[in-house]
Amino acid sequence: MTLSRFVVGIDLGTTNCALAYCDTGAGDAAMLQHLQLPQIVHAGVVEDRPLLPSFLYLPGPNEQPTGALNLPWASSRAYCVGEFARNFGSQVPTRLVSSAKSWLCHPGVDRKQPILPWKAPESGRRVSPVEASTHCLRHLVDAWNHHIAKDVADHRLENQDIILTVPASFDAVARELSVEAARAAGLEKLTLLEEPQAAFYHWLDTSHDQWRDQVEVGDVVLVCDVGGGTTDLSLIAVSEEAGQLVLTRVAVGDHILLGGDNMDLALAHHAAAEFAKKGVKLDQGQMHMLWHSCRLAKETMLGNATQESAPVTVLGRGSKVIGGTIKGELSRGDVEKVLVDGFFPHCPPDAEPQRQRAAGFQEIGLPYAADPAVSKHLAQFLARHTEVLQQKPLGGPLTPGPSPPQGRGVKSAKRKHKSQPAAVLFNGGVFKAGPLRERMLAVLNDWRKGGVRELPAMDLDRAVAAGAAYYGLVRRGKGIRIRGGAARSYYIGIETSLPAVPGAAPPLKALCVVPFGMEEGTEADLPKQEFGLVVGEPAVFRFLGSTQRRNDTAGLLLEEWHGEIEELAPLTTTLEAPGKEGRTVPVHLHSKVTEVGTLELWCHSRDGKERWKLEFNVRERAEE
Repeated sequence: MTLSRFVVGIDLGTTNCALAYCDTGAGDAAMLQHLQLPQIVHAGVVEDRPLLPSFLYLPGPNEQPTGALNLPWASSRAYCVGEFARNFGSQVPTRLVSSAKSWLCHPGVDRKQPILPWKAPESGRRVSPVEASTHCLRHLVDAWNHHIAKDVADHRLENQDIILTVPASFDAVARELSVEAARAAGLEKLTLLEEPQAAFYHWLDTSHDQWRDQVEVGDVVLVCDVGGGTTDLSLIAVSEEAGQLVLTRVAVGDHILLGGDNMDLALAHHAAAEFAKKGVKLDQGQMHMLWHSCRLAKETMLGNATQESAPVTVLGRGSKVIGGTIKGELSRGDVEKVLVDGFFPHCPPDAEPQRQRAAGFQEIGLPYAADPAVSKHLAQFLARHTEVLQQKPLGGPLTPGPSPPQGRGVKSAKRKHKSQPAAVLFNGGVFKAGPLRERMLAVLNDWRKGGVRELPAMDLDRAVAAGAAYYGLVRRGKGIRIRGGAARSYYIGIETSLPAVPGAAPPLKALCVVPFGMEEGTEADLPKQEFGLVVGEPAVFRFLGSTQRRNDTAGLLLEEWHGEIEELAPLTTTLEAPGKEGRTVPVHLHSKVTEVGTLELWCHSRDGKERWKLEFNVRERAEE
């Protein structure tokens, strides 16, 4: 198999995208690099930026001058991705698609239907979450081919090994939809990698051999990743084999829609209250603009330690507003108080976040976290995985990496496992702010009674992309690999065979088909168990998942599963079987985690002549 010249890491973020790569043709001098991403920054102005904001602007007729959205590789485009999309789109929110990645994992909507912008009028332009994600990825593809590939076909991004990152908390549906979006953008040679793992890979790369001096056998490292739209939590355990430190991802958290966007909105509410004291009341459109302005003010102050305040502005309504704008100011003290105390409050280690909002009726939209306290969500996550923190990590060791230099052995743990992690690696744009890292570390040390180490992180905006590119090298035998596999256990719902009872559905059992940690490219056969498969007519297949049940094995059938296992989006399909319409045929099951990281469940007939594939996106029947 011919290896591509480049290995490329892509972070398709909720608020920003980044691309990192390594030119393996440079030999020993090969190093990770970041692609500067050309994009429209003002109407008709294209400049390179280190990040591509994940915003899609769908202009109305004659809203932009001719050529205003032209790029070096395309003209007369009917949409715009990037900085101008984010900035101008904040003034016309009904034509701005944001948080497409969050919609991609929302089971309550059809993610292939044109539903975004969510509040666009019926006559407005709309795209699906998959299509919006494809537009962002397509921009990265075009930028690469313009800057790097130029006229060399073998160097085009479509021909490189791509590592695309996804939240560790993404279920199989969201992972498959991410793959679909990437392939629609032309990226076929694709592997998925969890974002917290990518951040840890970046730490390994930037630490060089010194990483072995910063962790020891028995440690469990918390990767706390708070980005623009999500909070993603993972635990990575450090163990030993043949005198070498080995790393295993042992737990992941739920998908929590809580991040920098919430923080910017909290600042906007604070600023709006200050405007109200002066007799200025903002409408919904102005609040959206203020939200955007507060984000800029926050980033300005947190990016400059000497700046104590930053202006916020909103377009005025009516003739009484001087200069057509409303002006205010955010102080550094206001920013730190609202964000530190509001999102990272001190709490006990057994704290739990609020689960439900107060109102009986709620607006349909993204399932945002009801409680903004990141520290409470973290407390709940750690409490769910106490056994991981207190015991020897589960699962077999990973293949050892390169041997440490002469005289540098493995540090042995000098203490027993405790109920909190030994070290924390922060990631995500939120933690660029020193006060937020310091508060989160203080909370962890309160729980552990001191001793939680902070692993030094670099370039938090682009660490995930760089770590993904490093993982591409690891796959070629260069570097240290983290053992991971499936981030949760997966189950198929089996309807119990009982007499019908009026008003009561038959109980549902949960059959484990993919255990936690099942590696990509591996399969599990369940030949000793037979189940009835409905073919030839529409049927609903109910999939379930759990991040808590780490010890279940393939084939385990659970009668009582509520509480630790949650139901995922069901799959409704017709499995074709000519001449057997409406029949129930006996089958045994065979599951597979593909190299990409998606799941396939094969149903084999008793005589072995037929098989059907259940997949979250690809549903087909294949003859042997």
